[in-house]
Amino acid sequence: MRIDFHTHCFPDHLAPRAMDILTKNCSADASLHPHTDGTAKDTKALLSRIGIDRAVICNIATNKTQETNVNSFAISMAHDDFFLPLGSLHPDSEQQERELDRLAAAGICGVKLHPDYVHVPLSDKRFDRIFSLLEERGFFAIVHAGLDPISPDFIHATPEMFHEVTKKHPRLSLIAAHMGGFRRGEEVLKHLVGTNIYLDTSLSAKRPEEKDLLCKILHEHPADRLLFATDTPWSNPAKEIAFVEEAGLTDARKDAIFYKNGQRLLKLQ
Repeated sequence: MRIDFHTHCFPDHLAPRAMDILTKNCSADASLHPHTDGTAKDTKALLSRIGIDRAVICNIATNKTQETNVNSFAISMAHDDFFLPLGSLHPDSEQQERELDRLAAAGICGVKLHPDYVHVPLSDKRFDRIFSLLEERGFFAIVHAGLDPISPDFIHATPEMFHEVTKKHPRLSLIAAHMGGFRRGEEVLKHLVGTNIYLDTSLSAKRPEEKDLLCKILHEHPADRLLFATDTPWSNPAKEIAFVEEAGLTDARKDAIFYKNGQRLLKLQ
């Protein structure tokens, strides 16, 4: 079984515009280009074809006025037999508690946050408030980590920032996407490996220059704190599977990465 813990799709009527904007935002990194049209149908077709059984949809509220609509889309997919949607909170929203109530009522137990797209560093006290709410209510958070093409000159969520969050919020299930920091493997080894933070494997296949570092992280980080992920549509999911399969891991560690840890966080039977 394989659970992809980091994918993206959009409502059909918004997908063309969303993909056009995001493709332009990613154009600074030639390695990032879309492999789907951004719709749920095309995303499911691609992932199913290469052997993924369930996919977590990481919805993002990039401004506070979007927050309710983004979460309504997540709620509309809450009982899908393939997708597992996450909600999102915006740091400037006055409705965070209400939105968490709505998500919880729909059975959604996690949110996606993207510091670069909201232009707020992870160290900001506004995120601290969000993490306190999530910790109190038993939600997990998956957060973009490391470099993002939209903000190439300023990293809004560094591995060191994640380490500080885990010290302040020890009961929070916190997932640092992209192996703890996109194109920041050395910093991940220094600050995050061996801690209780979760790392997702998304975009690992896009980092050949860091392959040895990433394999080292896969071997040395606690087995129960690793999650398979692709970041579809921005990577070829078959290559992301191959990265984990070819890393020389034990079967027990691969099972933990591919589905067991995801099942536990998502509270799946």
